[in-house]
Amino acid sequence: MSIAVTRQQTGRMSTAKTIVGTGIGNAVEWYDWAIYATFTPFIASQLFSKQDPASAVLSTLAIFAVGFVARPFGGFLFGWIGDRVGRKASMTLAVGLASLGSLMIGIAPTFAAVGAWASLMLLVARLVQGLAHGGELPSSQTYLSEMAPKEHRGFWATLIYTSGTVGILFGTLLGAVLNMALTAEAMNAWGWRIPFLLGAAMGLYALIMRSRLHETEAFEGETASQKRAPIWPQIVRYRKQALQVIGLTVGLTVIYYIWGVVAPSYATTALKIDRGEALWAGVVANIVFIAALPVWGKLSDRIGRKKVLWAGAIGSAVFHFPMTWLLKDSAWQLAVSMSVMLIFIAASAAIVPAVYAELFPTSIRTVGVGVPYSICVALFGGTAPYLQQWLGASLGAPQVFNAYAVLLLVISAAFVFSIPETKGKDLTH
Repeated sequence: MSIAVTRQQTGRMSTAKTIVGTGIGNAVEWYDWAIYATFTPFIASQLFSKQDPASAVLSTLAIFAVGFVARPFGGFLFGWIGDRVGRKASMTLAVGLASLGSLMIGIAPTFAAVGAWASLMLLVARLVQGLAHGGELPSSQTYLSEMAPKEHRGFWATLIYTSGTVGILFGTLLGAVLNMALTAEAMNAWGWRIPFLLGAAMGLYALIMRSRLHETEAFEGETASQKRAPIWPQIVRYRKQALQVIGLTVGLTVIYYIWGVVAPSYATTALKIDRGEALWAGVVANIVFIAALPVWGKLSDRIGRKKVLWAGAIGSAVFHFPMTWLLKDSAWQLAVSMSVMLIFIAASAAIVPAVYAELFPTSIRTVGVGVPYSICVALFGGTAPYLQQWLGASLGAPQVFNAYAVLLLVISAAFVFSIPETKGKDLTH
């Protein structure tokens, strides 16, 4: 009896370690990207010339997009490490590099002090973070999917976006608190650096936690010859699955960045909603998102992945325009529109980590997901905030961008037809 209890306790401790180690590193990654979007106005004013504020904001958002260029390289590099050295090693190295990028931004000199060198340091830091983040998601979601019981993998997969949203939520809350506690002068002078320095510290803690994790049974079950098999022939062999990853991701990445990440910043800069009120609206909406994720995850374990993916893509496409029309000049409108959209976005977000992992065999699971996913996010997700700002402010055509987002959602919905139902698949083969 005591042996059984001990094994049960050991199992619970192992599960807790897996959840915390995977979740905290993923949260740090998303926190990094969220605070960059949240503190864009401050970064623009401090690390770029103040002579043209509008140009400075666009330059800051352009570097946000450039950071995504490094993601495919990170997806390949850390994917290769994950499939050849181990999931644990890939996850640990990725979060360490992300922490370095945050530190670089936190200590960057101002444009007034060193001129264009400040902008260059920001660019390098974002490329470093992009490289790390390109490997973080495929590594962590592969690790989590392989550690999860197959009958509950959809529910376990929700940890990726749950922990990520906690990171975003923490960054948003921190922005709201700093906005209330500090004067505008203090925020511009040094307050905006606090979130980046804190991100560096959290990344270091995540690195330590991940170094203590166990490797997955699926990876350890691979033979030495399987681990040494050339990567590129396998990528070519599984090109259909890679295309499916891109197709499923393209709509989700754009609609998520619109409503889940940059909506408060957009509401502040384009719609002139009070910055503090916009941040609090984002907090409310992200709490709704976190609550919706496990519901969709559990539902996918019951009715299958494909039905839930359709619900997410089609629901987001149907409600995007109405929620855009609702959002005009009030924080409550922002809270409602974000919440409604994030409920439907949660359907796809909750389970795509499991779906991606279930499409590939163990020997290429990390890089097979990492490369196409990173390319897709770089081309579409990374450019979404810039396109939204440019089409709205420069061309006065915000509806063009909204139509573009809906079209991508329709494409993702169509791609659901191409994938097999993978609920309950054994990932040890």
